[in-house]
Amino acid sequence: MEDFWVVVLAGLKVWVYLIVALLMVPAMFGFSLGISETYMKILVKTLEVNCLCSEVGGVQQNGKEEMMVSVLYSPHCRCLIQRDDGSMEEALGELRRSRPKPPVGGDFTLSDCFYFYRRGIEDIVEDEVTQRFSSEELVSWNLLTRTNIDFQYISLKLTMVWGLGVFIRYCVLAPLRITLASIGLTWLVIGTTAVGFLPNWRLKSWLSDWVHVMCYRICARGLSCTIHYYNKPRKGGICVANHTSPIDIVILCNDGCYAMVGQSHGGLMGVLQRAMARSCPHIWFERADMKDRHLVAKRLTDHVNDNTKLPILIFPEGTCINNTSVMMFKKGSFEIGGTIYPVAIKYDPQFGDAFWNSAKYNMVSYLLRMMTSWAIVCNVWYLPAMTQQAGEDAVHFANRVKSAIAHRGGLVDLSWDGGLKRAKVKDMFKEEQQKMYSSMVVGSEEDTSSHSD
Repeated sequence: MEDFWVVVLAGLKVWVYLIVALLMVPAMFGFSLGISETYMKILVKTLEVNCLCSEVGGVQQNGKEEMMVSVLYSPHCRCLIQRDDGSMEEALGELRRSRPKPPVGGDFTLSDCFYFYRRGIEDIVEDEVTQRFSSEELVSWNLLTRTNIDFQYISLKLTMVWGLGVFIRYCVLAPLRITLASIGLTWLVIGTTAVGFLPNWRLKSWLSDWVHVMCYRICARGLSCTIHYYNKPRKGGICVANHTSPIDIVILCNDGCYAMVGQSHGGLMGVLQRAMARSCPHIWFERADMKDRHLVAKRLTDHVNDNTKLPILIFPEGTCINNTSVMMFKKGSFEIGGTIYPVAIKYDPQFGDAFWNSAKYNMVSYLLRMMTSWAIVCNVWYLPAMTQQAGEDAVHFANRVKSAIAHRGGLVDLSWDGGLKRAKVKDMFKEEQQKMYSSMVVGSEEDTSSHSD
């Protein structure tokens, strides 16, 4: 029995030495030994073969029916509802062409109801907001059961590949990633806490930056992250980015250190936030507390005016979106002045779903899902600096920045508030639609009365 434990202990030592030598040391100093690149090449080739096997096997089993399904779920037709881009006036005008105008009662016709019926049914089947808070649908299966709940047997070869993938992800990659992530997060808490006791000298700022970047790089290796950066900018000002996941911070901070602004959390996230705030001027607040919001605005202004401090990283959406779109940016980040540096982040869902559905998974469950995925592949685009134009208010400035990020990242630009993830639609949105239709009817009545006179 003693010999068994000696062998186990020796195996653990070898495991730790390999992790430190092959992964942690290269991550700490920002270089790679080519292991990740080789793994990604093998993974891409495997998924390509899987896609071909799925198509061939599906056609052989279901024939024309399977071909019809593949057309319905092709990349060019992912939506269930094909909506018209026209305005309410255009749609109602089309309905009224074949309807006689009533002699009295304004410009209202009963056929107007069909427009509202149709829009209501379309939104019940597939609205623009709710689908942004669920995982992105894939065009082809990526050998993860979680992305294909209705999985059916296709071929023996594909089943064997899937079984081998389960073994590799859960028995090889998951223990390795959990070890790396645990070391990275532990070092982050210990390192930032220790640096926090130092006096506010230049050495403290340097050590804080080094600890943050080093630990984030180790955590990125723990998620098998492959990150491509484009147009790296000059550091400074306010950096704003679209928000998909808490690991957005890991992605961006692999390239440099930021002072972060965000919602206070409990649990594991809360522990990390409190530790990080000891060594770096991060700003955490309660969104529901008005006093916190006013204090944050003041601290942001003071931070921007101090050239010695780190650039600020803000996610103006205020919640995680599933990386298919960009939703409304809160105007508070654009009211404090200064230069805005937009950043577009786009994950490749074929290798792993980076979206955090906080209503469904807590932080630990989410991280376990990430660590049992194939990899996290991400593109980061640094856009040219943007400043507020003369006569432009904060809302229009925020929308202009949001549109630039959506265009660069290939995302859908939506004007809806991400707060609808947790709250109901405000009455003001309903009233806007009512006023729009009312103005059409009332305006027509005025025109009618003027003609009759």
